[in-house]
Amino acid sequence: MVSLDKTADALVRSAKILIIDDEHYTRKVIRTLLTTIGARHIFEADDGFTGIEAIKTVAPDIVLLDWEMRGLDGPGVMRVVRSPETFCYPDVPVIMLTGFSEKSRVFEAIRLGIHEYLLKPVSTNALKARILAVLTNRRPMVRRGRYYGPEPRKGNPYKAELDPTHTFFIN
Repeated sequence: MVSLDKTADALVRSAKILIIDDEHYTRKVIRTLLTTIGARHIFEADDGFTGIEAIKTVAPDIVLLDWEMRGLDGPGVMRVVRSPETFCYPDVPVIMLTGFSEKSRVFEAIRLGIHEYLLKPVSTNALKARILAVLTNRRPMVRRGRYYGPEPRKGNPYKAELDPTHTFFIN
């Protein structure tokens, strides 16, 4: 019987992970954290436009996306990516990795279809946990009104403005 740790390690090792962040130092730190948890297939983009092109060419298993970048920011990237009619990989799991902790930004990220939301500076354990959550608990993608993204989790008091009948949850 294969242990869960070995299975998790194998998932991280085989995953293609794309970092989209305009800060070189931040990408370097995230790359180091990913390497520490066993990631081997790490790609980088230094702005939103390059990130969109990288998603098209790399077809990553996970995207780690910064909120604030020059040119096209994280929310702008999400609007392009979560367009199944026009974008080739609208279902790619996205973890927003940002320094912004305001509730309004968290809710905006949810409305844009992110899978997870992590604050910088992020710990190795927190990053690994969220990556594993995305890889092992694949939520189906749904369309509800103007929302396109992962099936919202049940049981959160936050009610989406675009679809007041459905709830969202952030861990």
